[in-house]
Amino acid sequence: MDTGVFFHSDIFLLYVLPFAIFVARICDVTLDTLRIIYVSRGLKFLAAIIGFFEVLIWLTAISQIINNLTNPFLYIAYASGFAMGNYIGIIIEGKMAIGTSVIRIITQKDAMPLIEVLKADGYGVTYADAQGAQGAVKIIYTIVKRKDIPSVLKIIRKFNPLAFYTIEDIRSVRPGVFPDNKKIARIAA
Repeated sequence: MDTGVFFHSDIFLLYVLPFAIFVARICDVTLDTLRIIYVSRGLKFLAAIIGFFEVLIWLTAISQIINNLTNPFLYIAYASGFAMGNYIGIIIEGKMAIGTSVIRIITQKDAMPLIEVLKADGYGVTYADAQGAQGAVKIIYTIVKRKDIPSVLKIIRKFNPLAFYTIEDIRSVRPGVFPDNKKIARIAA
């Protein structure tokens, strides 16, 4: 079969090209999602490299749509790829867990056992006495790598399951106290 004929065939225009645009959009929007997250985390060089490939893929996809404006399947593939790319980009970024976060813990219960375990596991801890709506509380701050958040939450839940906590992403952090290696939490499952 002549390739020129194939690229103008119904099979190509109704199935192959929409699928290719769908996949291209998944790729470029996934890259876009990651790029935006890296920009917000201050990873400029990585964001620039990702942006280059993101735009290259987008230009390829959009040029095919412009060349085939009468094909509504391409519009559906383009929009569907956009939606799926956002979803996949967020999942990938979550699994990569790049960056640092601050965990703020507010507890009315004696916080020293929790503080001591966090310190023993290598986490930097800052704490202060404070006044809450229902009386005296202890506020505990720890800055952790995002990949360590589940381990810290496990410790919090073991020592004070009713503690109130918040987690916020941090754009930058100076060197501080972080676990030197991947320690297995001493907490039983």
